[in-house]
Amino acid sequence: MRRVVFAVVAIVLALPVMASEVKVQTASVGEVTIKCVDDVWKVDAKVTQKDGREEISIEIIAPQAMTPPRLSVMFSTPQLDAHHLWNSDPSCQIGLRADWGKAYSSSLAREMPIYSFINTSNSNRLTIATSEAIRKVDARLGLREEGALLIGKLHFFVEPEAPLSHYKTTILLDKRDIFWADAVRESAQWISEQNGFVSCRVPESAFAPLYSTWYQFHQQITDRDIEAECREAVKLGMRTIIVDDGWQTADNNRGYAYCGDWEVAPERIKDMQAHVAAVQAMGMKYMVWYSVPFVGVYSKAFKKFDGKYLYKNWGGKVGVLDPRFPEVREYICAIYERALRDWNIDGFKLDFIDSFRINGKDPAVADNYAGRDIKSVSEAVNVLMKEVTRRLQAIKPEILIEFRQRYVGPAIRQYGNMFRASDCPGNMQSNRGRIANLRLTSGTTAVHADMLEWNVAEKPEVVARHILSAIYGVVQYSAMLREVPESHLRVMKHWIDFSQKHRKALLHGTFRPYHPEANFPVLESESDEERIIAVYQENMTINAGVPDREVYILNATSAGSLVVELQAKPRKTEYYDTYGNKVADAELAKGLQRTAIPVGGYAKLVY
Repeated sequence: MRRVVFAVVAIVLALPVMASEVKVQTASVGEVTIKCVDDVWKVDAKVTQKDGREEISIEIIAPQAMTPPRLSVMFSTPQLDAHHLWNSDPSCQIGLRADWGKAYSSSLAREMPIYSFINTSNSNRLTIATSEAIRKVDARLGLREEGALLIGKLHFFVEPEAPLSHYKTTILLDKRDIFWADAVRESAQWISEQNGFVSCRVPESAFAPLYSTWYQFHQQITDRDIEAECREAVKLGMRTIIVDDGWQTADNNRGYAYCGDWEVAPERIKDMQAHVAAVQAMGMKYMVWYSVPFVGVYSKAFKKFDGKYLYKNWGGKVGVLDPRFPEVREYICAIYERALRDWNIDGFKLDFIDSFRINGKDPAVADNYAGRDIKSVSEAVNVLMKEVTRRLQAIKPEILIEFRQRYVGPAIRQYGNMFRASDCPGNMQSNRGRIANLRLTSGTTAVHADMLEWNVAEKPEVVARHILSAIYGVVQYSAMLREVPESHLRVMKHWIDFSQKHRKALLHGTFRPYHPEANFPVLESESDEERIIAVYQENMTINAGVPDREVYILNATSAGSLVVELQAKPRKTEYYDTYGNKVADAELAKGLQRTAIPVGGYAKLVY
């Protein structure tokens, strides 16, 4: 992936006297106001320029530790060729809201503080990021009707926070006329650098095709079924299985009232160690699901942690542990450590860390933080997850740890090496968009698709389109393999082989997503040897790019032809169907032309 190194030229544009409200001048958005609602707190701010980007460094100070007040950063700037606002929300709603619309939010375990105003030609117009990647930040960004102005308001300390006397954060403003995704990608890297985040080791096995039990089994799993599915999965080229919810309970009601003890339900799996070994002997790695913060009322642990919950959920049947207690953190770490040692598993799917939050009043305040060695919930989660990763890697350095959208981003990369698109069963459009968003902000962390499933009566070429919707991430499958028709298996086998043969370009290459406002109708990624372009919308004009390497054009539309623009005549053009069979050769000339590419298939251009 291309690395950009910025030469730093610091130019102090404003350095005001300390006050509860200050204003600074920027080249990007003009005047910016920074304000604390409490006059006891004093604000300092300065602006520096770095190769076309600007940073606003903000510091607030109180005479003694106290609950921090809301801190706001506000600006307005003319709407000039800025028509969409990208954000990391998996709903992929890339519209331009009115300034009175709903606020965006980010925190350690929810989204990330990056927002990009873009035009209709895939160009950045203004990207905004903040270095605060742990605490919650609310962002109101949109259009003010009076004067057609883009309004920005970033609000810090918007939920209960432990007392402090000093706080620093930095705002990044990027108005460079560059490809929008480059601005987003570099902003994510900037957040990591600002915080000194060190990303979790990513073994190559994190990029292997994967089978998940969730969509087909839900909680009704058995060791016999898992092993039977793994035997089929290995034949197709899958190399990892995630055993999801259900292994720890005989209950099938899809709730979490039995979570917390994390003991294997013998009705599900008779001998976990032997079962894991049997699956590994087939050539698959074995991962297990855990809901990190939940302790259910029917668990033995529920009474043990009485008074150590942030809140209770699901009709009071589930307690959400308070990670500020050291014994809570130790309990969670020890559970995973014991599972790794006892069962020799290869990884963990750690779920629901976004549930570590305060609902309403902070219960610690009434206790004067008694028993808690960390006062901030977000900081405690950060400490917990770092410790989990450290202890697991000490036992097995190549351990796999998966998190799912929304808890992804620069901070979470410290503890996870697999980020999965959030649940969107059967929805190829959502899967595509969520993968694209994750690819921009995840660096070298392995990005995974949401699990694929489809009806067994589906046409093979539509099965291929489901797979192609996920091809720029590691494809996870959750089809019942023993019931899938032979024609579907052939499609799966072909595209799994293709994804692995072209892994360098697809998963490690330079990734370019086009038109997020239209849900990414074209995606592209390239290595030094090849460029792979996938088309998802009919009647798009596809530019094959500079004729300096082999080009693959994947047809994920429902039409049997695509319009392609060629900068030079290929020496050879080959066409392959949805099963990977070569079906034709063609002579293509330089210029714009419509060419027949099978639905669910691809064309290979050799220069």
